[in-house]
Amino acid sequence: MARKNRKQVFENIEVIDAGAKGKSIAKAPDGKVIFLNNAVPGDIVDIQTTKKRKAYYEGSAINFKTLSDKRVDPACEHFGTCGGCKWQFMDYKHQLAYKQNEVENNLRRLGKIELPEITPILGSAQQYNYRNKMEFSFSDSRWLTLQEIQSDTQIEDRNALGFHIPGMWDKILDLNTCHLQEEPSNEIRNKVKEFATVNNLPFYNARNKEGFLRTLMIRIVSTGEIMVLIQFFHEDVEKRELLLDYISAEFPQITSLLYVINEKGNDTIYDQDVICYKGKDYIEEEMEGLRFKINAKSFYQTNSKQAYELYKVTRDFANLNGDELVYDLYTGTGTIAQFVAKKAKKVIGVEAVPEAIEDAKVNAINNGIKNAEFYVGDMKKVFTHEFINQHGHPEVVITDPPRDGMHKDVVEQLLNIAPNRIVYVSCNSATQARDLSLMDHAYKVTKVQAVDMFPQTYHVENVVLLEKR
Repeated sequence: MARKNRKQVFENIEVIDAGAKGKSIAKAPDGKVIFLNNAVPGDIVDIQTTKKRKAYYEGSAINFKTLSDKRVDPACEHFGTCGGCKWQFMDYKHQLAYKQNEVENNLRRLGKIELPEITPILGSAQQYNYRNKMEFSFSDSRWLTLQEIQSDTQIEDRNALGFHIPGMWDKILDLNTCHLQEEPSNEIRNKVKEFATVNNLPFYNARNKEGFLRTLMIRIVSTGEIMVLIQFFHEDVEKRELLLDYISAEFPQITSLLYVINEKGNDTIYDQDVICYKGKDYIEEEMEGLRFKINAKSFYQTNSKQAYELYKVTRDFANLNGDELVYDLYTGTGTIAQFVAKKAKKVIGVEAVPEAIEDAKVNAINNGIKNAEFYVGDMKKVFTHEFINQHGHPEVVITDPPRDGMHKDVVEQLLNIAPNRIVYVSCNSATQARDLSLMDHAYKVTKVQAVDMFPQTYHVENVVLLEKR
């Protein structure tokens, strides 16, 4: 009798679709779906299964019989190992088509709601070098290729500065060139690694919790300002100043040079002191004349140019005439709130992160915006009847929740206060569909616009306009 979980090989299988989380989809001879991690729709392949579940398989293509006409050559030498740009081998127009399909399928199948005619997805003008923020990790035990492992050569240099290998918290892929951020990003990263190696600055070992250099963060915004932050595992004034002075001298265009001493077990800096070594402790992004201060801990949409397009769609859907009170839920640093403020009577922003609200208040003052107010707190606890009574009843609500969507109590409160229009911005159309379904008896979806913020990946933003029935 065959073992239940025995791996199988299926031959000459056509890949028929792209699904969630970057997986492609095929059908096994027994009718079950196969989720693949390395194929493009239109490929005809032999498949080695890696997991068998009741309703589906997981597997990898091990032999490509026919290559899809949707394929392109990946731009990045690290594609397939890095895991960051899973769709880089698919032509961009097809990436957009599958993202649009995912949004429509989630809204229809999960939300089970009536939809208007859906406008085509808004693609990104930049398909590479679009990210304004990148974070890299140092490691003294870099990921080795299969060829390196199988060779008899003694590998002396194990230092790496790059990305975590997917699913391996202690293994770092050393990068030569990354195509996600404009220069001097690669030059900074490569020269920092070279200098640190030559000067024997110990790279971090996550498993043993030892070493000196932990992470490198680079932010480059459309104004030309550059922020670089080095995270050290412990203080060593001589070594720290050696590296920071080198970075400052080699890259005088850096406007904000920062560092953190983090002795914790994880790399998060939100509970750490950020120290400014040279320049300002922030950089500034600009959008329609508005300037937004971004510090090391600030959240800001990582694709600046496409964020502008996303916010224009949001403002267009809100259809403000200057007389409305607008609530901006999950406001973050208040970017959307300030972007729509000139079209509204007043905007109230609510956010759970105190530092984000402080940024929002400072930015509003600096931008001369006097009709926006910002409040901090857990959304389901702050957004109450008392809050509405104190600040007024909104005609329009804009909501941009995290990937998990809105808490059911927030949805219930939205239904209770019944604004004329709700503009729902989402980075996860599946949880968005769930929330829309809960509001379907009271609101009709009248506009849908997907926006591609992250080319070469499967991620997609979606904006929906709901109007009272």
